[in-house]
Amino acid sequence: MMETNERIFIAGSNGMVGGAIKNLLKKKGYCNSKLGGELLCPSRKELDLLNFEEVKKWFYKNKPSIVILAAAKVGGILANSTKPYEFIFENLMIETNVIEASRLHGVKKFLFLGSSCIYPKFSEQPIKEEYLLKSELEKTNEWYAIAKIAGIKLCEALNLQYGFDAISLMPCNLYGINDNYDPNTSHVIPALIQKFYTAKQKKQPEVVCWGTGRPLREFLYVDDLAEACIFALNNFTLKEDYSFKKTAWLNVGSGNEISIRRLSEIIVELIGYEGKIVWDETMPDGTPRKVLDNRRIKSLGWEPKIDLYRGLKLAIEDYKLNFYKD
Repeated sequence: MMETNERIFIAGSNGMVGGAIKNLLKKKGYCNSKLGGELLCPSRKELDLLNFEEVKKWFYKNKPSIVILAAAKVGGILANSTKPYEFIFENLMIETNVIEASRLHGVKKFLFLGSSCIYPKFSEQPIKEEYLLKSELEKTNEWYAIAKIAGIKLCEALNLQYGFDAISLMPCNLYGINDNYDPNTSHVIPALIQKFYTAKQKKQPEVVCWGTGRPLREFLYVDDLAEACIFALNNFTLKEDYSFKKTAWLNVGSGNEISIRRLSEIIVELIGYEGKIVWDETMPDGTPRKVLDNRRIKSLGWEPKIDLYRGLKLAIEDYKLNFYKD
């Protein structure tokens, strides 16, 4: 169990996921400075996670007791397809540097955040944890996926060889407050919000979306993942009960799936865009269907709380207030 006086390092605290975890830790009273605790959230300028010597020195100076690795180079199909080396190299560097520094420092617990893209393209649905590495990956994001698989396996190997309590969570597609709306690197929900809201403001007659719109996806609001992270740190451990019959990671998802076409229609409705949606079927769809089996984490007591409709309304409002530029 985490104590209120922990020194918790969130790598990637300025991103959507890291920021949500940081806010929830504060809300729940963790890292109490009066008791010697501290929430460690260095910026990219303050700590370069690609520099191992810098990371080691930072750990020695700040002495975190718990580490949450939410930092990663992320992006959608376009970014993965055009910058494959950056996606595999930078993510491998971040993971190995932070994981090894955590091992050397002897942190109490380590949490690695992966992604549902680690699973094979044509996995049986819903996807169970043990389906990892059963067949080939989706080509449009295999570079990122391979790096994330390496991170999961580094954590598992740490436990097997050193008894190090390093756990991993595999969330489905995430969205929410402080998302990435860069048209070149964003994922599907922020990309659609950005496209349709801009089209409405500029009175564009149509919006072009990639693919057929038929693929099915599962989405989780980022605050639900933050809750799952703190829940897992308190309730999921490998130190005492790990065996080869279990996996060293847990899926985290809403358990609901929706087609990209229907998702687009809901976003159009919430934004109030009255133009036409055009589907460019010459562009890739990605994996045809991807929904996670989240029964393991639910059996421990975690449940998602924010449904898609409510979450989309919150995300759209955040984009309008904080990201849209006329």
